[in-house]
Amino acid sequence: MEYSRITNINDPLFKQMHQLMQDVFPPEEVLEFNLWKEPLEDPGIRVFVAVHEGKVVGATEYRYYEDFNVAMTDFTIIGQAGMGIGPYLASKRLEDLNELAAANGKKLRGMFAEIYDPYRVEHYEFGGVKPMDPYVRREVLAHLGYKRLDFPYVHPSWNNDGEAVTGLDLCFLPMDGEMNELQTDLIVKFLKRYYTVLSNKPETWYSMIENLEAKEKVALVYF
Repeated sequence: MEYSRITNINDPLFKQMHQLMQDVFPPEEVLEFNLWKEPLEDPGIRVFVAVHEGKVVGATEYRYYEDFNVAMTDFTIIGQAGMGIGPYLASKRLEDLNELAAANGKKLRGMFAEIYDPYRVEHYEFGGVKPMDPYVRREVLAHLGYKRLDFPYVHPSWNNDGEAVTGLDLCFLPMDGEMNELQTDLIVKFLKRYYTVLSNKPETWYSMIENLEAKEKVALVYF
């Protein structure tokens, strides 16, 4: 398998990746093809695909925030079961992030991720690929060391239509493994930065931010 970065919308591998996204994710989670031009060219957004015999079999998008010294995994796609795609992507991503943090003179503090709550999104098929099943993915994230941030999470639809997307939890992977809470200041700054690109956010998102700002810390709890 090869770990190949995509930085251009005209890369033939991107067409395969976008189709894979449409096959796996619900429509409101997939940015339109042409709207990917700027994100792919943004040096801060890292989009990589796992390529096996010329075919995109997996993909991941993530970013590293130098000032926060944290990362965010936007998504991880496993296109086929039984190939070790998930461990391969996780290993390569962490290797890349550790290098980015080292270049920033730091040791990576942790990584955010969103994960579906299977008890609220059972109707999603995720392309029929079992490793993408929310029950399986939560177990995998738990084994990797992720914990759920204990607050009701809402995120704006990537359709930028002002709709609120629920059924997700915001999680955090502490790299020291000992953390059981996170400063809300970091969470709020991160969410505001992350969703800057979406101009049309739902009122429930703003309410969530206000509720977070009223607290000092949020508990990190096991799934």
